[in-house]
Amino acid sequence: MTATRGMGRLKALFWELQEFFFLSGKTVARLFTPPFYYREFALQLDRIGVGSLFIIVLTGTFTGMVMALQFLAQLKPFAATSYVGGMVAVTMVKELGPVLSALMVAGRVGSAITAELGTMVVTEQIDAMAVEGTDVIRRLVAPRLAAILVSLPLLTVVTDTVSLVGGYLIAGGYEIKPVMYISSLTQFMFFIDYLEGLVKPLLFGFIIAMMGCYVGLNTSGGAAGVGDAAKRTVVLSSVLILITDFFLAKLIVSFR
Repeated sequence: MTATRGMGRLKALFWELQEFFFLSGKTVARLFTPPFYYREFALQLDRIGVGSLFIIVLTGTFTGMVMALQFLAQLKPFAATSYVGGMVAVTMVKELGPVLSALMVAGRVGSAITAELGTMVVTEQIDAMAVEGTDVIRRLVAPRLAAILVSLPLLTVVTDTVSLVGGYLIAGGYEIKPVMYISSLTQFMFFIDYLEGLVKPLLFGFIIAMMGCYVGLNTSGGAAGVGDAAKRTVVLSSVLILITDFFLAKLIVSFR
């Protein structure tokens, strides 16, 4: 009996993976073929990008301040506090900036996408659109994916920028001159580091959008099911972001 249950769960897992990748493939294909729902794309861009700006700025600023504070404490005994700007930059641009931005967006936007689509499923709005001949993936999923792919890299750049400003707010208290702080920003950074900081948000954004849409479109169980689906999206997206970050970092390190 236990073996049968295990096989059943394994089959269900592979079936869900198959459906997820099918949905992802169809969505990517529809990103490049007309018709395009520009109005829906603009609406989602405003909700995802502009709507997440405040939490991104807040997160980036205080993370940069904490990083600077910790690095200064470690560098001060070695009289190397002039390197604090570079250390904050390499930490935020390569790792914390993309990951924190993605986690914030996953919590705020991923759950919202699932809740919105899940509500449309349980109230049979999706079925009504399909009966009318509307391509649900093109109308609802593709604009959300496109909006996240555009907005998350930009939000990551904002996170990196405000974190460096926040780092200087702390470093200035240790009598580190602005010229010294700015000149140290690029000492530990290479082109591949900037590339890594922009590639990661694209992959993380893809995970957030597709996970939110997939779970949302497969919601069942009424209002309670919508709530459970939203929580599932946040958990799965966050875990996948952290796992993807590790393997992508390992891949990029191998090219150094």
